[in-house]
Formats: sequence, C-alpha cells, structure tokens
Amino acid sequence: MPVVFFIIFGIPLLSLAWWIWADRRLQRLGAGRAARLALSVAVLLVLGGFVWVICARRDVVTMPIPAPLYSLVLLWGLIFLPMLGLPSMMGWSLWSLGRRLTRKNPAAVATGRNWTRREWLGAAAVSMPVMATFGTTAYGIPQMTRFRIREMTVSLKDLPQALDGMRIAHVTDTHVGKFTRGRVLDEIVAATNRLEADLVLFTGDLIDNTIRDLPDGVRMLQQMRAKSGVFVVEGNHDLFDDPREFVRGLRDGGIALLRNQAATVEVRGEAVQILGIIWNRSEQEMALSVEAVAGLRDPDAFPILLAHHPHAFERAAELGIPLTLAGHTHGGQLMLTPELGAGSAMFRYWSGLYQKAGRAMVVSNGTGNWFPVRVNAPAEIIHLTLRRA
Repeated sequence: MPVVFFIIFGIPLLSLAWWIWADRRLQRLGAGRAARLALSVAVLLVLGGFVWVICARRDVVTMPIPAPLYSLVLLWGLIFLPMLGLPSMMGWSLWSLGRRLTRKNPAAVATGRNWTRREWLGAAAVSMPVMATFGTTAYGIPQMTRFRIREMTVSLKDLPQALDGMRIAHVTDTHVGKFTRGRVLDEIVAATNRLEADLVLFTGDLIDNTIRDLPDGVRMLQQMRAKSGVFVVEGNHDLFDDPREFVRGLRDGGIALLRNQAATVEVRGEAVQILGIIWNRSEQEMALSVEAVAGLRDPDAFPILLAHHPHAFERAAELGIPLTLAGHTHGGQLMLTPELGAGSAMFRYWSGLYQKAGRAMVVSNGTGNWFPVRVNAPAEIIHLTLRRA
C-alpha cells in the first residue's frame, strides 16, 4: 500500500514542486515567456498522462492511452524525475542557500538581453529532466516493434541421440498491451512460424496489465505453429488483473497452459516431457514448485522445465533437470554493457546461456515490452538448437 500511495500522490506532488522550482529558475535566468510556456505544457502533458493511466487502471477510462504518452509517464515518473529532476532541484536549492549565507543575493537577470554561457548552461540544466524524457521517448518508441531472432546452440550430455538437432522457438514476455499490440503481434507469429521449430515454448508474461488484452494474446498463441506443440507457463504480469480469468481464457482458447503440471509429446520419435511451474513470489516457493513438477517426471522422456523466473534454475539443476527455459528479466532492460546494468544488479541469471553441474538454462530477453526503452538488451525470439554432448 505505501508504494501505491506514493505512486498516486507522491509523483504528481513532486512533479508540481519541481515545475514551480524550474519555472522560477528560468524566470531568474531571464528566460522568455515562450520557453517557460513550453516547459509548462510539457509538464502538464506528462501529468495528464499520469492521471489517464491511474483512471484506466481503475476502469474510469476505457480508451487506451497512446503509447508515446504512456512512455512519457513511465520515463518521467520512474527515471528522470527521481534521478535528474529532484536531485537538481535539491542541489541547486542547497547551493543557493549557501550563497545567501555567505553573501548577498545576486540581482535577478533581466530579460531582453543576450544570455551568458553560464546562463545558457543553467537553463539547460533546469530543463534537462523534461528534455531527457521527451528525447528518450522519441528514441524508444521505434524500438517497440523491433525484435531479433537469436540463434543459440546448447550441448546436453543427457540428450537422447534421436533429439540431436531438435529445435525450439523460445518466446516470452510479449506483454501484449500498451507497447506490444496490432501489427507487431502478427510479426511475432510470422517470425516464430518461419523457424519451423519442433516446439514453441512460451515462458510467461503474455499480457502486460489488463485482462482486456488477453484475447489478442490468445489469438497470437493460437496462430503459432510447431511440429510437436505449443506450451505456455504464466508470468507475474499475467496475474496482475484477474488470475482466474487469465487461466480460463487460455484454456478456453485451447492453449496448453502448464501450472505445476507436465505434458509429454513425441518429438522426432522420442518422448519429450514439458514441465511447467506457476509464478511464485519467493525463491523458496519457486523451489517447491520445481520439486512438485520434478515428481511428475517420466523416466522414459527427456524433460524441459519452463519457468518465468530464471532463479528456478537453482533447484532444477540440483534435481537433474537437463534444460530450463526462462524469461522475466528482459535481458536487464537497461544495460551499460552485456555484463553490467540492471540485469546483473537484480538477477543471478539475466540473458543467454547458463550452465551448472552439467545442466543448462536459457534466459530470453523477451519479445515485447512493458517499459519503453531497451539498452544493450534487444527484444528477441530465441531459436534454440539442442545437440548431444
């Protein structure tokens, strides 16, 4: 509740405080009315988008918020207000207080004259949070419809000879909703089907927030083709709105959703067992789910574990499950390098292939987006080829 309270009340109040401060700073620097008006319009646009998002979450407004406006709201509230806006306001205020204590206030800068270099830098620093928000949105929105096919080969000592060369299309984290909808869903289906994989395995976060987007997600899954089947597990975003309706919607749509369940199919004449676990809030619960599906193992089938959170790999490797597929991390979303960034700060495994005790896990960056910018973590479908070690 405190987090929700802060989001609903804290972000707009802090935004208003920053706006008042920024407007006064620009006025003291001698900025004209047009510059101050532009700043005001930008802040009001973001605040209007914030109100739209809150009203939509409470079903007061049903019309979807445009993706660019939603991007502005997320980037402002989650990144540029707390990381640039508030520190600059506090820092400048402390600096001004120090000057007042040590000497007289400088006179206000008069308008209608050429600015000094220092004044230009000051105005840019004041406006930077808003400029960064709008600039990053302009950069990020085109990324929302882009994804790559990432070819990957994994060697497994327990792989039956008949399955050497088996191919899997690993799709995950489409987040059908604000940023992933319409034409891009058709492109995801087409790209997946072109792989002509033996299996299509989906590791959660089909939808982003609202259950109203589930029909589009179900239609996408229904159109995916694989020689031996399409299998799905749930992610945390799938359960935000209406968990029961999510499960019912997939099963009514004929989608093979595995919730601490197993399904055995024939691939290239060999039995393959898909083990799928539910979303768990803690690693302890996650381990219990892995143990539950491990208890369903068919000794005559090659097992593959599907888990939304990659930390399920810990218990899966201990129990001898040769291959785990996971998502959830978005490859770290914002990475300075492939090894340094949000991914490595938040997860033990965040993108690509990991191996432990002769077992392997592949973590996909995800195919869709809930956040409007990716850095060094491109959206992807993983085309996985299994080889016998």
